Amino acid sequence: MLIIPIYAKVSIKDKASTDSVINSDGWRGYNGLVDFGYKRHFRVHHGKNEFARGNSHINGIESFWGYAKIRLVKFKGMNKDMFKCHLKECEFRFNNRKQNLYKFLLGNFRKEPLN
Repeated sequence: MLIIPIYAKVSIKDKASTDSVINSDGWRGYNGLVDFGYKRHFRVHHGKNEFARGNSHINGIESFWGYAKIRLVKFKGMNKDMFKCHLKECEFRFNNRKQNLYKFLLGNFRKEPLN
């Protein structure tokens, strides 16, 4: 499943195909997604004390952003050109957080050395 944070509907066409399943909260900025061709847009309304409806929830992306914020705030700022690299590192760490990263990376470097 592709999880993409959607901040503005004007740029969503560049980030996700219209065949994507979009799970969002009830923020009114998402109101026009169906008009942009996204037929599978599912919402949960936190304001109505709804946090999941069947398989529709945004807990995964909220968990990731919580993790990323805690990790990135330690830098006390960074060059905006490097933000994507730091975010990709957070993504890697988040997706592999249950593994011993030292052993994981060591195994990968043995298979595919950097030289």
